Amino acid sequence: MDASYLYLNSHNELFRINLMDVVYFEAAGNYTEINLVNGAKSLVCMNLAKMHRLVQMALKDKARLFPRIGKSYLVNISYVYHINVSQQKLQLTDQKTCMYEVSLSKEALKGLKEYIMQ
Repeated sequence: MDASYLYLNSHNELFRINLMDVVYFEAAGNYTEINLVNGAKSLVCMNLAKMHRLVQMALKDKARLFPRIGKSYLVNISYVYHINVSQQKLQLTDQKTCMYEVSLSKEALKGLKEYIMQ
């Protein structure tokens, strides 16, 4: 898949992010935490709704790769490994180097399962 980059300008910083390396985005108030496959994390001054719009514009026809999950997450479905609705856990991995576990509501996880199975 071709690389799709986001350039994010923050007060004194500029981030260039390959969206295919993003495992998930997490809301942190008016900020968004970016979690990458290599374990790196960045915090940018942008709410999750605005980040979602930027991701959709950057990916265009591939925007389906980053659904909004609940109020706090944008998840790269390429990294979804295990959804456990009863334990309210989502595991995200590249099956080589990284493993993230996120707690979500049962409704959010059911919605993600349906989204992936479409």
